Amino acid sequence: MKNLFIIAAAAALLACGSNPQPANNGPVLFEANAFDTVLKGKPVSLYTLQNANGMAVQITNYGARLVDLWVPAADSTFKDVIWGYESIAGYLSSSDKYSGPVVGRYGNRIGKGKFSIDGKEYQLTTNEKGNQLHGGKGGFSTKVWDAKELTDADGNPAVEMTYVSPDGEQGYPGTLTLKVTYSLTPDNKLVLRYEATTDAPTILNPTNHAYFNLHGTSAQSTNSHILQINADAFTATDKNLIPTGEIVPVEGTPLDFRTPMAIGARLDTLTYEPMIFGGGYDHNYVLNKPEAGALSEAAVVYEPATGIVMTVLTDQPGMQFYSGNYMNGKDVGKRGDIHNRHTAIALETQNFPDAPNHENFPSAVLRPGETYTQTSIYAFSVK
Repeated sequence: MKNLFIIAAAAALLACGSNPQPANNGPVLFEANAFDTVLKGKPVSLYTLQNANGMAVQITNYGARLVDLWVPAADSTFKDVIWGYESIAGYLSSSDKYSGPVVGRYGNRIGKGKFSIDGKEYQLTTNEKGNQLHGGKGGFSTKVWDAKELTDADGNPAVEMTYVSPDGEQGYPGTLTLKVTYSLTPDNKLVLRYEATTDAPTILNPTNHAYFNLHGTSAQSTNSHILQINADAFTATDKNLIPTGEIVPVEGTPLDFRTPMAIGARLDTLTYEPMIFGGGYDHNYVLNKPEAGALSEAAVVYEPATGIVMTVLTDQPGMQFYSGNYMNGKDVGKRGDIHNRHTAIALETQNFPDAPNHENFPSAVLRPGETYTQTSIYAFSVK
């Protein structure tokens, strides 16, 4: 299989030229030729990272998206814990365009698709109820990124994805260059590092939009997942999920995950207005941070049936928790998995939605001479 990096378990393994693989029930990886194509004159392919424990991740440069993510379960089998497709054709024809990609320029929502910088107003394209969602219909998830295999600063094999967004694309000012590097560590962490520059003042809020199911199959709901979110508050929204600017405590609400709770325990009790607006959980949590910009734990997800634990760490101020409320069973993905309601969750590390329109939210403005950075980590273990 081409485009395969292996983290050696030991120097002896490297010396004998063997690749460490789990003895039984290991990852079933896709061949690159299922993704090899040309879109808009640019080559698309599939890139694979695997460590000595057998954990593996595959990424395509169409949307810089995660295709599969194989992690060990408590019974020593491996589970693919993200929802998606086994070929490029599936992603191109899917009714849900947000399975695993990097979204932007602005992940989440911008109210009425409008914002101002230095007194100048900009009108973005709109694609959801008169607002812009995830960078618009032609956002980063639809682009073919330039891919480069490399070794990261910590010596781990990695894939770097680069996209240059021209001035005016989807209404955004400035030519923006964004690099997203995926790397896989020996201790089962998938690390995402973002870096961006611009030649004119603009706004930026990229995030990865993977759909997770720690069962390893959508035949079982994520309602059984035990979730903990390190946040005392969330950003309130109107009925179209555009923030009002108010920051509301989670205490005493169904949005309180400060202690571990099954996702499905309060999901269908839609008497709380924010839950009605979201059709379930679709909210930005204001993460508790030791200091602004610090890399810290945002969430922990645990599935008792598989023993898989996923810990999310980020230096971003917020995280959107989406409980798959609008998955409708129309999309059939890998291994025949059906995208039914509540069969996957998204945990999107981010700045706050609509931040450019609220002075009390963290700034999303990027200026020439500045470098945007973000680090987010998905760490896997078992118990």
